[in-house]
Amino acid sequence: MDRRVFTAMTTAAGLGLSVPGLWASTGRSAKSYRYNLNYAPHLGMFQEYAGKNPLDQLHFMADQGFTAFEDNEMRQRPVELQEQMAKVMEERGLRMGVFVAHTIYWNEPNLASGDSQKREEFLAEIKAAIPVAKRVNAKWMTVVPGHMDLRLNMAYQTANVVETLKQASAILEPHGLVMVLEPLNFRNHPGLFLSESPQAYAICKAVDSPSCKILFDIYHQQVQEGNLLPNIEKCWDEIGYFQIGDNPGRKEPTTGEINYKNIFKYIYDKGYKGILGMEHGNSKAGKEGELAVIQAYQQVDQFL
Repeated sequence: MDRRVFTAMTTAAGLGLSVPGLWASTGRSAKSYRYNLNYAPHLGMFQEYAGKNPLDQLHFMADQGFTAFEDNEMRQRPVELQEQMAKVMEERGLRMGVFVAHTIYWNEPNLASGDSQKREEFLAEIKAAIPVAKRVNAKWMTVVPGHMDLRLNMAYQTANVVETLKQASAILEPHGLVMVLEPLNFRNHPGLFLSESPQAYAICKAVDSPSCKILFDIYHQQVQEGNLLPNIEKCWDEIGYFQIGDNPGRKEPTTGEINYKNIFKYIYDKGYKGILGMEHGNSKAGKEGELAVIQAYQQVDQFL
């Protein structure tokens, strides 16, 4: 065994943490750590241990005690692979988290502009995302309204976005599906229309649909506005999904300034039963880095 990995495993044992099945070829008989919340890794996070096959990676996640999975790129994957992944998730008790539902306009306005062709393109992609969601047993899909239209007053842009989301909600509601709006921070994504949680909250209230909720990405909102727990509290009735990443660096919890143990305890105490997507990188390369991610989540999950 690699010396650094052995040292990390020894440290984890000293902290009372569990790292079952990491060195085993199957790990199916290993007793997994039992998490208090539904943290959702993504493909590539554990590929040094599990290999590059997506199905093997799903098995590995389940072996380590994770109960959910998210995949931004699911919409682009072959139908056969989607079906295979869905089968493994069902067999292993992994709930499907978000996938990105549409083309995101990073550098030009689309929904904010009110352009009818851009609106129809977006609505067509929302319709096309429905069979994907059903195929992989997903409830949530990520929506990013795109870039601001600097030629329009913000109030007009907001009205354009709200109208489009109302039409999208009417498409999704009969299927019980939910688009979750993700505010993104100004540093990583300058110029986007949606950047703050109060803004997302106001939009969801205006759309007034169970199919339009907030994706509260804790990393993005720490960069954008801070004041995390009060903003989560204010937005609570419109939050449908969480994503995770520490700041600075957007790596696993414990690598930055965010007190994730307190945040997770707060979310748990509120009775949250949904998914928290691990939308971040690994702070270290190789197997050592993958082990560090697992250790970090077990550490911050010990809040009871």
